[in-house]
Amino acid sequence: MKKILLPTDFSRNAYNACEYAMKLFTDEECVFYLVHTYTPVVYQPEYMLGNPGQIPLGDEYQANALMQLEELQATLTTQFNNPKHLFVPHASFNLLVNEVLQLVENENADLVVMGTKGATGAKEILLGTQTVHLIKKVTCPVIAIPSGFEYETPKEILFPTDYEVDYEKEQLQELLDIAKKHISSIEVMHVSTGNELTEEQVENQQKLNYLLAETAHLFHDLPSQGIIDAINNFQLKKRMNLLVMIKNKHTFFERLFIEPVIKKIGFHITIPFMVIPEPKK
Repeated sequence: MKKILLPTDFSRNAYNACEYAMKLFTDEECVFYLVHTYTPVVYQPEYMLGNPGQIPLGDEYQANALMQLEELQATLTTQFNNPKHLFVPHASFNLLVNEVLQLVENENADLVVMGTKGATGAKEILLGTQTVHLIKKVTCPVIAIPSGFEYETPKEILFPTDYEVDYEKEQLQELLDIAKKHISSIEVMHVSTGNELTEEQVENQQKLNYLLAETAHLFHDLPSQGIIDAINNFQLKKRMNLLVMIKNKHTFFERLFIEPVIKKIGFHITIPFMVIPEPKK
């Protein structure tokens, strides 16, 4: 049974991500952990000195959070009425990223699905701050759902890569599962740097081709251009339903977060964005 974490702040944006997960895995047995964290703006000094769970104020916040989680659970259960889906409400006095990291480890979670929205609403925000921090630290795949996105079956999946990754089947399993269940096509996009592929890159490409053997896929070699421009231009020519990248310190994924802000303005997350972590050591 698949284990999926659904962080929520009870906003419409967060509920939209829950809806996406329900529909994406409608035919699969899943346990969904509805995760909410709280940090009281004003709290007693005992919070800093003792155990927050022993302080009445903490109990009040937790009770309120659990009540809202149970309401969310009831709404999802009624709306989707799927006997294959189970829900586990989880409220904690903690920072969201820390709690999710702990839950992923403790529950051996397969995936995190969450809404993403720049806190300031500014167009140059690539992803919400919480999403970025989580993506950088979590050890399982994350699917970030943009605000207002209406569910589309992921028939067309865009997978940009520079072939600098030694792909592993376990690492790509969630992507392969999604592609298989939805009869998807994976469009592997490589942007030329003006040089021939190294021997290592060629080997990685061949390995990726082997791992995708049972999935419809095509390799695209694009002329030299910025990563963001390449992604945007590709989507102009062919509608994609899901963007997937592997997070690796040696690949261009990391550069998406360190390029000058001005270069990010044209890169708006308009479709779900799945980030696959580095292989577990």
